[in-house]
Amino acid sequence: MAKTKTIDDYNEKGKIDATFFLLLVLAILFLVPVFMVLLNSFKGTVYVSTEPFKFLTSTNFVKLKNYAVGLQRTGFLKAFGYSLFITLASVGVIIVFTSMTAWMITRLKNKLTNAIYFMFAFSMLVPFQMVMFTMSFMANRLHLDNPVGIVLIYLGFGAGQCIFMFCGFIKSIPAEIEEAAMIDGCNPIQIFFSVVMPILKPTVITVSILQTMWIWNDYLLPTLVIGSNYRTIPIAIQYLRGGYGSIDWGAMMAMLVLAILPIIIFYLCCQKYIIDGVVAGAVKG
Repeated sequence: MAKTKTIDDYNEKGKIDATFFLLLVLAILFLVPVFMVLLNSFKGTVYVSTEPFKFLTSTNFVKLKNYAVGLQRTGFLKAFGYSLFITLASVGVIIVFTSMTAWMITRLKNKLTNAIYFMFAFSMLVPFQMVMFTMSFMANRLHLDNPVGIVLIYLGFGAGQCIFMFCGFIKSIPAEIEEAAMIDGCNPIQIFFSVVMPILKPTVITVSILQTMWIWNDYLLPTLVIGSNYRTIPIAIQYLRGGYGSIDWGAMMAMLVLAILPIIIFYLCCQKYIIDGVVAGAVKG
């Protein structure tokens, strides 16, 4: 016999439909700016200013001219290399050092490790603007104003959030697994990389995604630390500004498309791991 639908079933369906509609509207609102940047990257500079919301026509369509001009004027390929190196190196260093620190803090429960944990947690609350001038001064004095030195600075700024997430996940790992590895003759380094790190995979992927999106798109920190000597993509794009406030909007839109395309592809490939990693990192010990 077919089950009779109740009022609660219809109410639940209505809630689902309303939620889906709301999320659909929000998705469209977020995607419209990206679509407008892509659309205007194929328009002449004049038409980007006068007709930003108009679709492509035979009059405003300039094919790939904006991309060619932008690549030539910004040195995009060189900037892409610097951004790629800084991002990969920073994310790799952040994952290794913060995961090891979180493991130590979680397993060695004492006043010192508690103080270290709260110090890292507190660092998430300090606005970057409060320390940026002191940081840029110290980076210059310590000769960190280069692509290698800025990796260490990113480690410092990214450590708080990453250690907080790793600690939450490590608390859910039974200590008996590590004790068994120790009985088998593993030293602490072997235990961490052979036993703990594979279990941390969901959080490692989540941290990698979040840190990659931040570092790749970051403009302020590279500007303060390495400036124009080693132009990353956000810095290189700013060189499309001419004298007296003139801006080649067509070329800038084209370069913005090239700048966000890699990170969008990376996010779409890895976004399914974000929720699992965040939920795993929220486990209380």
